[in-house]
Amino acid sequence: MSKKDLVFLILLGFIPVSIAAEWLHWSPLVVFITACLAIVPLAAWMGHATEELAGLVGPSLGGLLNATFGNATELIVALVALKEGYVGVVKASLTGSIIGNLLLVMGLSMLLGGLRFKEQTFQPVIARMNASSMNLAVIAMLLPTAVNFTSVGIAESVLQKLSTAVAVVLILVYVMTLLFSMKTHSYLYDVAVAEEEVPDPEASDGSAGEGEAHRPNLPLWVGVLLAATIFVAIESELLVHSLEIATEQLGLTELFTGVILLPIIGNAAEHATAVTVAMKNKMDLSVSVAMGSSLQIALFVAPVLVIAGWFFGQPMDLNFQPFELVAVAVSVLIANSISSDGESNWLEGLLLLAAYLVLGLAFFFHPTIAS
Repeated sequence: MSKKDLVFLILLGFIPVSIAAEWLHWSPLVVFITACLAIVPLAAWMGHATEELAGLVGPSLGGLLNATFGNATELIVALVALKEGYVGVVKASLTGSIIGNLLLVMGLSMLLGGLRFKEQTFQPVIARMNASSMNLAVIAMLLPTAVNFTSVGIAESVLQKLSTAVAVVLILVYVMTLLFSMKTHSYLYDVAVAEEEVPDPEASDGSAGEGEAHRPNLPLWVGVLLAATIFVAIESELLVHSLEIATEQLGLTELFTGVILLPIIGNAAEHATAVTVAMKNKMDLSVSVAMGSSLQIALFVAPVLVIAGWFFGQPMDLNFQPFELVAVAVSVLIANSISSDGESNWLEGLLLLAAYLVLGLAFFFHPTIAS
């Protein structure tokens, strides 16, 4: 057993500890920290399972699979927070997820991958399609806020109706993007599959025949992925319940917690997988995970939360804080410009990380969320 596996095995012990801490009413800070530690090995198992399954379905569907399961956890966290009335934190976590995936995840992937391989390539056509979709998402998030700022005394109910209508449009666009990538133009997303099918000298042995260098056990890894997702969801709920008091004790603001802390924890699965595959020179899958997750947050998770807020009786709309929108727009602009050529290196990864660090500092010193 490797040292990494041993560490993950030890960290799995924090799953029962965090559950016991919640059950026995220990300090919320203890619950918060143990839940964070418990998510680390679960995210690693989700990443490994997704990578194995991606060997069967290809980098595009592999990235979609990982983003779907990772964002399912984030959706559960947001739904719990929304039901308990943390609307500002939920909105901040949505923008933070987009920022984190585009800057932190892609940045780490390009940096660490670039340190092992001088230059890495991925499909520029897919990057441009994702860029166009992200531009639409930014416009959709911007308009309700713009309507609120350019109208005098606009009623909350009007903003809610506008946001719900926009949410329906975004969900339809998301469905169309799935149709485009999996059906009508799937060949664009399958170009890199040939590269993925080249036998890995480390993974194959001399006895493997052609096309049988590595045959993932589909039922096993599906089971691992589902089990890890369930436990990540449980731990995420513990995080939400202990979040307010724990972050207050840590001296963190509501804005920083929502934009930086929650997305890092909730998207741990995507982070681990994207970086891991990038270090194995599989940038198509890495970029697909990072950008695909951002698209799902903007085109699916955010609209679903708007509709869920209507059912919960919570005023969840797409009227975001202007500072958050500026951060999202800047992140999309930087990520699109760097990924448009279909090539990456360690310096581009460092630039993305620097942008994330600057934004993180700004959110840390920004005092409050506008309600």
